[in-house]
Amino acid sequence: MAEVKTDYSAKAIKVLKGLEGVRRRPAMYIGDTGKRGFHHLLLEILDNAVDEALAGYAKNITVRLHGDGSVSVEDDGRGIPTDVHPELGISGVEVVFTVLHAGGKFDRKAYQVSGGLHGVGASVVNALSEWTEVIVKRDGKVWKARFSRGRVVEPLHPIGETDETGTLVRFKPDPEIFGHQEWDKGFIRTRLRELSYLVPGVRFRFIDESTGEEEVFESGGLVDFLLYIDEGNVPLFSPPFHMKKREGDYELELALHYTERDDERIISFVNTIQTTEGGTHVTGLRAALTKVINEYAQAHNMLRELKGKTLSGEDVREGLTAILHLKLPEPQFEGQTKTKLGTSQARTFVESAVAKEFRRFLEENPKAAQAIIQKAILAAKSRAAAKKARELVKRKSFLESDTLPGKLADCITKDPKEAELFIVEGDSAGGSAKQARDRRTQAILPIRGKIRNVEKAEAVKVLSNAEVRAIISAIGCGIKDECDPSKSRYGKIIIMSDADVDGAHIRTLLLTLFWRFMRPLVEEGYIYIAMPPLYRVKKGKRVKYLYSDEELEQVKREWGDKVEIQRYKGLGEMNPEQLWETTMNPETRTLKKVKVQDAVEADHLFSILMGKVVERRREFIEKNAQFVKNLDV
Repeated sequence: MAEVKTDYSAKAIKVLKGLEGVRRRPAMYIGDTGKRGFHHLLLEILDNAVDEALAGYAKNITVRLHGDGSVSVEDDGRGIPTDVHPELGISGVEVVFTVLHAGGKFDRKAYQVSGGLHGVGASVVNALSEWTEVIVKRDGKVWKARFSRGRVVEPLHPIGETDETGTLVRFKPDPEIFGHQEWDKGFIRTRLRELSYLVPGVRFRFIDESTGEEEVFESGGLVDFLLYIDEGNVPLFSPPFHMKKREGDYELELALHYTERDDERIISFVNTIQTTEGGTHVTGLRAALTKVINEYAQAHNMLRELKGKTLSGEDVREGLTAILHLKLPEPQFEGQTKTKLGTSQARTFVESAVAKEFRRFLEENPKAAQAIIQKAILAAKSRAAAKKARELVKRKSFLESDTLPGKLADCITKDPKEAELFIVEGDSAGGSAKQARDRRTQAILPIRGKIRNVEKAEAVKVLSNAEVRAIISAIGCGIKDECDPSKSRYGKIIIMSDADVDGAHIRTLLLTLFWRFMRPLVEEGYIYIAMPPLYRVKKGKRVKYLYSDEELEQVKREWGDKVEIQRYKGLGEMNPEQLWETTMNPETRTLKKVKVQDAVEADHLFSILMGKVVERRREFIEKNAQFVKNLDV
């Protein structure tokens, strides 16, 4: 056997000092260095301020965007300790911002519950920032420290006197790590609004110094949150069910009601952190609702129609909107991102507490109980019909492509990564698109007219619509709980509609279909919107396509007299060559990727725009129409 030479010895093991490891592998700590990771820095500092509020010390929290690209978070809590750490010999502020796994949340003396859990937040933010400045008001003095890329630039020192307490952290994310990104004001506002519901009694303020805009978020708690989310839907009973329960170190708050919708929405939080993947606390909630509703229905002889069968969990949750907020010390999460709770005791606590209080609610509110159970019975009866309808549209293998909708002009490639599906409204536009396309990679599915508004219709009725069935069948990834994006026949699903009011309505109806029935496609970035031009301008041999009135005015100014202007009222007005050149050619087209930064806000927007409460939709449109040029979800 040949001898293998190697230099692998102890000297080959590199020891990264201080916070060098964070800068070397930032994704290990914040997920990525894109938009999500960039904003995660702010959330880490904001969570620390919220922890002071949860502990009962902070009443005001301000997030401020500064003109130089930095952001600051200020609270009026106790202030980070400024005394010297007995073991490390440096101030508490310097420990928090330069030492990983250092914080006041491990021994549960300073914080009973907290959102920042691992003691890495502030130090990671410091490591990944071009500079960080910390000002602390505590013990009658104002203290200041400054850092750069994880290193101390100015050790903590007093700069004044004060009777106030609190902490201000200002930092600028490092362009060496993140490039030159901008803060998403909508994302920040959404999180502050959310926190105002989760931590009632605290005043959250957002200030953008570059525009002078200022917004304050204060609320009464989870019931307000529930009503905000379901603003566009009709509840089956009012007021909502609301409970609080504390037992030992565990504290639970829950608000729920049922609406005329046919889907289920459970939005869960642990210590103010949204658990988008649920976890043991959500499992406990679901188990309690299924058990209590069945017990009540059987006790009141309400299940005769089901001939001895009981209601399934899916049945009793149809139309449910619930917000669950659990506070507990040292929660165990599955994964670094804290999106799924794994603490086993949480299920027992939630299930027991909810079962007791919801049982009492049903007994004291028989009309609400009857409405819930009647809806669940209807769900059980229609479930079989819906299952049959789903079977009709389930995608088969590529070899059985004869089951695909007849009007689909499919592409040649069988590689989903290459394949694109254009959903086009109208026979005229569909015909042009079929002639214009690249047959190897581009498929065309024409649809006739406006599809059913899935926000208002039951699942069975939605699936009976021929256009909806054609879309689901063509994509082939299933719907609802069975939706699996990896089975999609196309890597890009492109909505191509006219650039007018009707086209916008069709686009919104299709987006609602994807959001309610194939949400993972939206969440994983499969859905796109084609951007056809509004104008074609020509002067001599010079031709240009324009996508807005602003571009048209600019061309008029720059090109001057004798400019021929053609206004496209619809896709059907373009010949195949023009449609290919402007809207379908991957080399020259503009596509908008549909992104959902925050599922709660997207849900809220869809409920208003497509729900049954007409007055609320009218108010929203009147208020926002002046600002809309391109609507992104």
